[in-house]
Amino acid sequence: MSPVAIPLEDLVPEYIKHFTAYIPSKPDDELKKLYGCDQLYRLNNNENPLGPPAAARPIIEHFLAPGAAIYPSGDAYHLRQALGKKFGLDPDQFLVGNGANEVIAFVIKAFCQEGDNIVTADKTFAVYEWIAEFSGFAARLTPLLDFAFDAEAMLDAIDKRTKILFICNPNNPTGTYWNREQLTNFMDRVDGRQIVVIDEAYCEFVEKEDFPDGMELLRRYPNLVVFRTFSKMYALAGLRIGYLAGSLEIVDIIRRTCVVYSVNTLAQSAALKALNDDQHIIRTRNHIRQEKARILPLLNKLGLEYQSGEGCFIMIKLPMSDTLAYRKLMTKGIMIRSMTGFRFPNWIRVSIGTTEAMTAFAQALTELVGTDNKHLI
Repeated sequence: MSPVAIPLEDLVPEYIKHFTAYIPSKPDDELKKLYGCDQLYRLNNNENPLGPPAAARPIIEHFLAPGAAIYPSGDAYHLRQALGKKFGLDPDQFLVGNGANEVIAFVIKAFCQEGDNIVTADKTFAVYEWIAEFSGFAARLTPLLDFAFDAEAMLDAIDKRTKILFICNPNNPTGTYWNREQLTNFMDRVDGRQIVVIDEAYCEFVEKEDFPDGMELLRRYPNLVVFRTFSKMYALAGLRIGYLAGSLEIVDIIRRTCVVYSVNTLAQSAALKALNDDQHIIRTRNHIRQEKARILPLLNKLGLEYQSGEGCFIMIKLPMSDTLAYRKLMTKGIMIRSMTGFRFPNWIRVSIGTTEAMTAFAQALTELVGTDNKHLI
């Protein structure tokens, strides 16, 4: 007698039924065939156009095949030792994960239970919201104020079931940031009642003197958790490695939700070498600054509204649908991020790429908005 099949729908939680999966873009070779372009400039994912730091390249280029058969350090021991030394903290105050997405999940799983919620902004890195919701927890979203996180709105959104507040500093995609005074004032008003996560994925790009260093603030606020990544400034996005830092007490709790061996050997070894390559940071900052200085005057001359803050990207408002702009730019081999998914309809986000890529983008944008002022480029 054949078993009776249980309808799949009966096994799926309600919060999963109403959640829409994120569909990533096709591989570059497929995109080139689809849009009929020979060259593809990737200006969509905030990748570092200079590539990995010089110190990390030999590790990547000469990884020996037999090493692939051996499990990596389950807790990224050597990298945590180096992080502790660099920031003057106990190595046990760090947890390393498979990119930022995994460490976000670590924190949410550690502190949230049924009926709890998180608070963040409505136009920021969407993974805070996504992971909370597909884990069955509510995400309370507060509107940005002048493209920046609104501290008052976030504080007003807190209720007795709020466990975590997520702040992206500087914010992706707007590039705005809370300065030291704004952040410490917010932490003082939270007064230890919730966990506050400061996502500093783009902090290495910031040169402003009033930008707060989350690692320093850990000594003052035991309810603070800081996220950082090797994907952006350190150009190891393809290896998927990020980390969090917090008090020994908080990290001990979060560690209970970690999946060991999730960060591969190559990623750990490359990150260890990249960590102290300060010249790479200087070169990258110089490149970003120079390319923004070339692009922003063009946007002014084209009469386009834009938002250019800290970080390796610019947001631009177009006089057309952002999805239409994406398709048109793709036929010219320019891949940008359409921003409707970030709740910024008709805006695009452009990562700062190589000089060649930015020149190609400037030409394509000039043609896209219907002007023949090619002398502006």
